[in-house]
Amino acid sequence: MQKVGIVGYNQVKLHSDANYGRYEMIFEAVRGAIDSAGLKKKDITTAISCTNDYYDGRTISNCYTVEVGGGYMTDESKVEMDGAHAVLYGLMRILSGNHKLALVWGGSMASCFPYHAARLYETDPTWERPVAYVNDITAAGFQMRAYMEKYKVNIEDVAKIAVKNRKNASKNPLALQEAQNANITVKDVLESEIYADPVTELMVAQPCDGVAALLLAPERQALKITPNPVWITGVGYSQETYYLGDRDLAKSTSMELAGKMAYEAAGIKNPREEIDLAEFYEAYAHEEVIFSESLGLADVGQGTDSNSEIGGDIPINPSGGAIGGNPPCATGLIRIIEAAKQLRGEADGYQVKDAKKAIASGQIGMCAQNNIVYILEGEN
Repeated sequence: MQKVGIVGYNQVKLHSDANYGRYEMIFEAVRGAIDSAGLKKKDITTAISCTNDYYDGRTISNCYTVEVGGGYMTDESKVEMDGAHAVLYGLMRILSGNHKLALVWGGSMASCFPYHAARLYETDPTWERPVAYVNDITAAGFQMRAYMEKYKVNIEDVAKIAVKNRKNASKNPLALQEAQNANITVKDVLESEIYADPVTELMVAQPCDGVAALLLAPERQALKITPNPVWITGVGYSQETYYLGDRDLAKSTSMELAGKMAYEAAGIKNPREEIDLAEFYEAYAHEEVIFSESLGLADVGQGTDSNSEIGGDIPINPSGGAIGGNPPCATGLIRIIEAAKQLRGEADGYQVKDAKKAIASGQIGMCAQNNIVYILEGEN
């Protein structure tokens, strides 16, 4: 695959209820990404946004964000998935040879809408939606229970993932304040409110307000912009069947297949030896475990035993991950940015030593029906 580089990025501080508007937030993220690369708005040849009409409360919602989102008088389009999927769209635009600089941004303000209620519209309109017995939270309960029962994993081990990520988030100044807790314990997680047994509140990635943006450029252009681009060397994308009853929820087939595609493209033969860190979009603590197993970073059924701390064998979510803040439409994009920070040595306070190759992932759908995986490599 032709080399495409990440040459700039920016993320606004995450808030449970931001004290300024969505358009100011979008402008701050986009302007910051452009400034980080030493460029100007006129240098952008294509702009990709990631928002959701349900979340924004209006149809064709990107028509209101063209100016602040860098799309005015340029090639502009929108993805209504996760921000990591928008990056794929931007990547394809660059690989087409028609564009020299792609701006990708995504985000929303979860404080302005009932996030979990809005996700009810993902369910089947005839059988599931009218009784609302299946939504993203109850589905997560099914998923966690399936994993625990199949592999005889206890709830305390899953709670440790939430503890790790919230402690990591406390080192990340851009993480959601409510998610930052350097003193959290397993007991705190287990005694928090039950969302859908066995999932508790502190195992959940809290929806919040936030926007992030990054810039992509082809190899020659990237090296003109910065001496230290982060290269996208592999990407994989896969989607499972919709109906939960047709899936083995104790694993993630779509993550496994997406990972294989990304590994093949990047020439990764032994991920445990070659990957230095991973940034997953784990909407719930147990998903981090399932994803690490699906990508070959841990043995199946033993993901809770892996040493995934910042100083561990393969650090996972050193930034705090999605549990450190989950702004809809931006979370996967932030995972890519956080991985890029690590590879450029810019993750102050939570830097992984000697990081050269990283995984970043995004997801959408019930129980992570759809997964996208990136392999990123540093220039230096």
